Amino acid sequence: MDTSTDFRIFVVDDDEFCLNLYRQHLTKQGYKDIKTFQNGAECLIELTDNPDVIFLDHGMHDLSGIEVLKKIKRFNPDIYVVFISGQEDIETAVSALKFGAFDYIVKGDLQLEGMTKVLLKIAEIKELLKKNNPNFFRKFFSFI
Repeated sequence: MDTSTDFRIFVVDDDEFCLNLYRQHLTKQGYKDIKTFQNGAECLIELTDNPDVIFLDHGMHDLSGIEVLKKIKRFNPDIYVVFISGQEDIETAVSALKFGAFDYIVKGDLQLEGMTKVLLKIAEIKELLKKNNPNFFRKFFSFI
C-alpha cells in the first residue's frame, strides 16, 4: 500500500444522506475503493473483502454499532473501525474505544474534517508499523 488513498473503506450508516455525503467527501479526498452499507448485517457479510477502515454509525436499527464492532474485531482485529455518531456521550465513546474502535467522531460541522484527519492518522500508523515491525499487531493480539 503506497498511499493512504489506497485504503479499502467501508461506510456503514442507516441514513442514506450521510452515506452519500461521506462517499462524496472520501472520493474528493482521492479514495476510490469505497463501499457503503445501510446496516451492520450487510457490512458483516462483506468483511471477506478485507477493508482497511470502517466508518461505523453507532445508532442503527438492525444491530447497534457496538454489536457490529465486536463482530468486526472478532473477524479481524487489524481493521481500523471509526465510530461516527450523533451522540456526544462520553459513555458511548468510552464503550466504543473499549471494544476496539480506533476513534470516535461526533456528527456535526467538523465530521468530514475528522474523517480526513483520522484517515491520515491511520496511514501514518500503518506506515510506522510496516517500517518498525510488520508483525507487531499479530504478536500483540496473540497474547490477548
